[in-house]
Amino acid sequence: QVQLVESGGGLVQAGGSPRLSCAASGSIFRIFAMGWYCQAPGKQRDLVATITAGGSTNYEDSVKGRFTITRDNAKNTVDLQMNSLEPGDTAVYYCNVHSLGVLGNPFGSWGQGTQVTVSS
Repeated sequence: QVQLVESGGGLVQAGGSPRLSCAASGSIFRIFAMGWYCQAPGKQRDLVATITAGGSTNYEDSVKGRFTITRDNAKNTVDLQMNSLEPGDTAVYYCNVHSLGVLGNPFGSWGQGTQVTVSS
């Protein structure tokens, strides 16, 4: 099993710059891709950004130039720096990690979600 603990978020004014963090622990031999997804009320969960073990990143178009995803492979953490927030960014943000367990079993894990609410 892999546990993901998220932190950050909360109520932020438009234009604010919160930072989300996610720490992975448990049966981890290797972590592959890590990412952040968001889900607004009444909508499906959508990709925000991903980062590979080698550091290659991918962003949803609406956050390009505003959000930055980074990871620390030594600490098994992934962060999302959010800048220039807009009310449309209001959502629950979920951390996602693809990993290989010590027994060679693959895991796809989700965090519990952290609410980001942007006030105008």
